[in-house]
Amino acid sequence: MTQLELQQLRKTFGHVVAVDSLDLEIDRGELVSLVGPSGCGKTTTLRMVAGLQEADRGRILLEGRDVTREPANQRGMGVVFQSYALFPNMTAAENIAYGLDVRKRSKADVKRKVAELVELIQIGDGAARYPHQLSGGQQQRVALARALAIEPPVLLLDEPLSALDAAVRLTLRLEIRRIQRSLGIATMYITHDQEEALSISDRVAVMRDGLVEQLGTPETIYTKPANAYVAGFVGTSNRLSVSVTGADGTQVEWQDRPIRVAADPQFQPGSSAILVVRPERIQVRPAGDGTDTGGWPGRIAERTFLGSVTRFTIRVGDEILLADVPGEASAEVRLDLDDPITITFEPGSGRLIPVSAAPLPDDLATA
Repeated sequence: MTQLELQQLRKTFGHVVAVDSLDLEIDRGELVSLVGPSGCGKTTTLRMVAGLQEADRGRILLEGRDVTREPANQRGMGVVFQSYALFPNMTAAENIAYGLDVRKRSKADVKRKVAELVELIQIGDGAARYPHQLSGGQQQRVALARALAIEPPVLLLDEPLSALDAAVRLTLRLEIRRIQRSLGIATMYITHDQEEALSISDRVAVMRDGLVEQLGTPETIYTKPANAYVAGFVGTSNRLSVSVTGADGTQVEWQDRPIRVAADPQFQPGSSAILVVRPERIQVRPAGDGTDTGGWPGRIAERTFLGSVTRFTIRVGDEILLADVPGEASAEVRLDLDDPITITFEPGSGRLIPVSAAPLPDDLATA
């Protein structure tokens, strides 16, 4: 069942279009992330949904009810911001209870609800402490519990983890997902961190310049990017200029050698395209190791240890590619800078996307 629906939502600030004709549905129990660089319109979208920013055009439907012009306090949304915004003169438990007290709930009801949420967010005796006595992760848990206390129809999370260090972010994002699933609450999650979005979302909306470039499951966004922008923003990718040689786009040619790719009937023989290949889909072996012939000769330009994989920067002709080799495999065959190697592509692993007339932003233009 659709819990939140955005129809042709638009917001401008002077001559700047922050959000343009945005359509989005979030079902009950679903977590949808809006991801994109700063200025793409994701936070403006959340603020319009929350009632903190008025839409210029379009509609916001909450459980089928039009709330576009309703004030924020009548929408009853649960909102968690990056800054936590906890009351410093209240304990964690009192912060959690605040929304219930404002709504004149009975003391027994408030006590019961606060106890439930303290257990849900797992802060233990931290409930009796003041915000300055809590860690950043604990403060964010309290902010989440306060938003959930009023039993909102929709939970809105605006960069909730960006102020935390990496280890705490990883733990807390899993906790947010656990809590969201246990309550079955429709959630809009705003982040600029594509890894974060992919790891906890049911669906991801990749935004640029106020528009949704692609909306889909994390798996679809990662393996089947709609265009060069999505391929560059979500995950690491190699983007190669190729010529289509096979019917239905099943084969392309790159540097005078054929590559088998996933079929796509929109690409016909003779056309140009961009081949997107993830680093883990490129196989690397030492040159002259006695295996079958074929592949592209290259040299190691850089080697970066990333824990589970070693990432090699490889020069093939005039182009640079990235290839991820599992840790065990990279340990068995030591490849050092300037070593000659041969690369091959996993058959069918690449995806073709149209050659875009618009250049990529500078921070997305590298392979």
